Amino acid sequence: MKGYHADMTAIAEKLDQKLTTWSAETAHEVESLVGEIIEIADGDGLDILRCRHVEQEVLDILDENKTR
Repeated sequence: MKGYHADMTAIAEKLDQKLTTWSAETAHEVESLVGEIIEIADGDGLDILRCRHVEQEVLDILDENKTR
């Protein structure tokens, strides 16, 4: 579990650094998305989020095939 904490610290540090380099609009959007992910994780909803992500990828692929 120690390595997990170190990885999260690195991620938090990278996010903190990036937030200062992005435009205010981009930084705000990223903060909102990260906040949503935290809320979903707190509610044990990441499995649902993954399913929706895969579903969207499949829909995107189908849309690409229709336009060809």
